[in-house]
Amino acid sequence: MRTLGLIGGISAESTVVYYQLINRLVRERLGGLHSAKLILWSVDFAPIAELQAKGDWDETGRQLGEAARRLAAAGAEAMLICANTMHLNAPQVAEAGGVPVIHIADATAQALTARGVRRPLLLATRFTMEKPFYLDRLRGQGLDGFAPEQADRERLHAIIYDELCQGVIREESRTAVLEIIDRGRAAGADGVIFGCTEIGLLLDPAQMALPTVDSAVAHCEAAVDFALGG
Repeated sequence: MRTLGLIGGISAESTVVYYQLINRLVRERLGGLHSAKLILWSVDFAPIAELQAKGDWDETGRQLGEAARRLAAAGAEAMLICANTMHLNAPQVAEAGGVPVIHIADATAQALTARGVRRPLLLATRFTMEKPFYLDRLRGQGLDGFAPEQADRERLHAIIYDELCQGVIREESRTAVLEIIDRGRAAGADGVIFGCTEIGLLLDPAQMALPTVDSAVAHCEAAVDFALGG
C-alpha cells in the first residue's frame, strides 16, 4: 500500500470527510482491519483565506509547497490537496513535493464522464468558479462545464465561507443551492459538480435531479486507486 500525503485544514470540516472516507474505502476493498497509510498536514485556514481574498496566490503556493516538502520528507508517495480552490497551486505543490499530485478536477472529470455528463454546472467558491484553472482542466477532458450567474456565485461563496467551512448547516442555504441548481439545469446543465469539498455537507448527490459528482468523494476514490495500485 502506498502512503498518501494530505494537505488539509482547507477547511477542517471537509478534511474530516477525507480521512474517514479514504480509510473506509480501503477497508471495503481489503476487508478486516485494514486502513489507509496517511500523513496529514493541516494548515490554519484563516491566514490562507486572507491571502485568497487579497489574491496573493504566490504566497499560498509557497505555504502549500512547504507543506508538500514536509509530507514528502515524511514518506508521502503522492499528494492530495483537500480542497478544490487550492488546486490553483497544484503546480507549486507538485514541484515542491517531487511526487505526483492527484488532481481533484481530473478525478471529478472521470466520474462525470462515467455518468455520461458532458455539460456540468460547477458549484464552488468564487475563486474556483471564476478563475480558469478548474474549468479549463475540465475542458481538457472533453467537458463543457460552466458556472452559475454572478449573483448565484456570490451567494454560494458566502454559504461556503460563512457557514459550511465553520460547520454551520442552514436549511435556507440548502434551499438556495437547490434553486441555483434548478437555474443551471434551465441553462442547459446535464450534471452537477460539488466543486467545493464542503458542499457535500449540505446536500446529498444521490438526491439531486441531475447526475451529481461530489468532488471530495471522487478525489478520495482516485487516491485509494493510487494507494492500492489500481
